[in-house]
Amino acid sequence: MPEGPEVRREADAISRVLKGKKITEVYFGPEKLKRFKQKLTNKTVVKVTTRGKALLIFFEHGYVLYSHNQLYGRWFISPKGEVPNTRRSLRVTLTGDSHSALLYSATDIAVLNVATLPEHPYLRKLGPDVLSDSVSWRQVAERLGSKSFCGRGISGLYLDQSFLAGLGNYLRSEILFAAGINPAAKPRELESAKINELARQTLMLSVRAYKSGGVTNHPDTVRVMRKAGYPKSKYRFAVFGRDKHDCYRCGNKIRRVTANGRRLYLCPSCQR
Repeated sequence: MPEGPEVRREADAISRVLKGKKITEVYFGPEKLKRFKQKLTNKTVVKVTTRGKALLIFFEHGYVLYSHNQLYGRWFISPKGEVPNTRRSLRVTLTGDSHSALLYSATDIAVLNVATLPEHPYLRKLGPDVLSDSVSWRQVAERLGSKSFCGRGISGLYLDQSFLAGLGNYLRSEILFAAGINPAAKPRELESAKINELARQTLMLSVRAYKSGGVTNHPDTVRVMRKAGYPKSKYRFAVFGRDKHDCYRCGNKIRRVTANGRRLYLCPSCQR
């Protein structure tokens, strides 16, 4: 499933070609959405943003197109009149003066009113967004220490969108490694210095993933490996997907485990 950074990059791509543009053609695949075709045709896109893993396209007159990629959804950008080379199922097309934004395979799609947007079942449950400029590491630390979350296992907490919106499986592994946190720990078991470090790394790696196209490994490691000619697939992550490979920090073997029904990667030496 695409995580917050990937969805935000999709939003940026849509914004570059449609923001401020009048939508001249609208296509909806799902039957329940077809009644909105005329409502969005010839309306101007005023903003494209995200909330966690949800993508929101704001139109003039208060309409908002909500979509959640879930496991298989993906937005494509194509020149007007062209379509991507994909076998996915087309759900939505929005066409401006020069480009189209096309959503494939997603099933969680709705056209909402900006006034009732906060009441949407998914959006109303979200915690602070890890990519929001208004969220500080101190706020994250406070949430980790709050009654609602301090007694829960961190490995599960970091998949819960009501705790922090936008985190997902690869970010969970990468953040816990960067902060040196044992995934089995609970926030209340950690010293305040560890809580603060975890909070800092949570925001730092989320933003790093967004700005770098999903790369969360330490910049020094990335620099050395890129110079040596390694492809992105080799230097992208510090631990995620690196089962039985050497830890970049200590040299011991990375281990894959299952936590909360999802694969998780850790260094047993660095995350005691």
